[in-house]
Amino acid sequence: MATSRKAAISFIFITLLIDVTGLGLIIPVMPKLIEGLIHGNISEASKWGGWLTFAYAIMQFVFAPIIGNLSDRFGRRPVLLLSLLGFGIDYLFLAFAPTIGWLFVGRIIAGITGASFTTAAAYIADISTNENRTQNFGMIGAAFGLGFIIGPVIGGLLGSFGPRIPFLVAAGLSLLNALYGYFILPESLPKQNRRAFDWKRANPLGSLLHIRKYEGIAGLTGSLILIYIASHAIHSNWTFFTIEKFKWNEKLIGASLGMIGFMMALVQGGLIRFINPRLGNKKSIYVGLSFYSIGLLLFAFSTQSWMLFAFMVPYCMGGIAGPALQAVISKHVPVNEQGILQGALTSLMSATSIIGPPIMTNLFAYFTKPSAPVHFPGAPFMLGAILMIASTMIAYFSLRPEKKEVTEDIRVTADVVEA
Repeated sequence: MATSRKAAISFIFITLLIDVTGLGLIIPVMPKLIEGLIHGNISEASKWGGWLTFAYAIMQFVFAPIIGNLSDRFGRRPVLLLSLLGFGIDYLFLAFAPTIGWLFVGRIIAGITGASFTTAAAYIADISTNENRTQNFGMIGAAFGLGFIIGPVIGGLLGSFGPRIPFLVAAGLSLLNALYGYFILPESLPKQNRRAFDWKRANPLGSLLHIRKYEGIAGLTGSLILIYIASHAIHSNWTFFTIEKFKWNEKLIGASLGMIGFMMALVQGGLIRFINPRLGNKKSIYVGLSFYSIGLLLFAFSTQSWMLFAFMVPYCMGGIAGPALQAVISKHVPVNEQGILQGALTSLMSATSIIGPPIMTNLFAYFTKPSAPVHFPGAPFMLGAILMIASTMIAYFSLRPEKKEVTEDIRVTADVVEA
């Protein structure tokens, strides 16, 4: 049984790795592609980049609960494979887009089918025990990390041959990924643990209201929301920030993202296995969020290129927080509702992607335009640090009641033993 679980983790890890590599391939060249289609500058391109993320997010916000409920009904495997096909189609639209409008068509398709991470998280919850849940969720972060080592570096190199080439390669990887999963990936949700599809739960509001009934979920998901919004200071602005402030090219952008990916993979795929058992989930959350805040502040006030590479260390150490927080949340929900939980969380993540990119990219555009009161490209990082601090406070007050309950349980047990 343990061997089959390890094999399943390997399958889902490789599937996510290939998927994230495809995403990473296009990041270094997206600004140039947008610039060419709108015939504008990098500041104007950053706004369009934010709205493209918005289009993807609004679709995922609506459809993620549906996808999560479908995975609870029909199993994780078929839903995961269909989502991977959707990503492949998306990249083809991006590769051949003659106008900026076609980029939006591709992002909308990807948003509708983009449930690979939602279903992967439910898959991992299915096969995890309380003892290895955090480490297994860390594998998602490790796949992200390694994918962002391979993807951006290769994307930066391929970008020198033209901004559309990485999109074609990404399409090929996604379609190969779906083929790989078809032959290799086993089902993780037994038929006896499946439940009927329910439209009341298969919408963003219904899914969120449903999971709120589980004690402790509301505050922790609030903390997660702020983390997601803050993360867009990096996700939505890194390429624009480095081009604007340090005049980086595609190769250097790819190398920097590869370094972030390497460090994140090292933290979530390796260090977390030693850190989390010693700190526990709660302290891992607090310490990780503190590292995130420090890293973002340092990015905001960096003055030389080498500083960005140095400041990646504290920022990536923040990666110990996410898997611990996911593990705590998932333990509050029964096995046959992990799909609806992960769908609701993905819907929340998508909601923050509706809010986050326009906020961060417009903040960047405001502080980099010629008429800005002060030239401050790092403004989004500053806001991200503030949101991470707020997230830490919410997590602390949300987890305090659990600590109190544990203390009371220990006290009662001690009284019984004494009696």
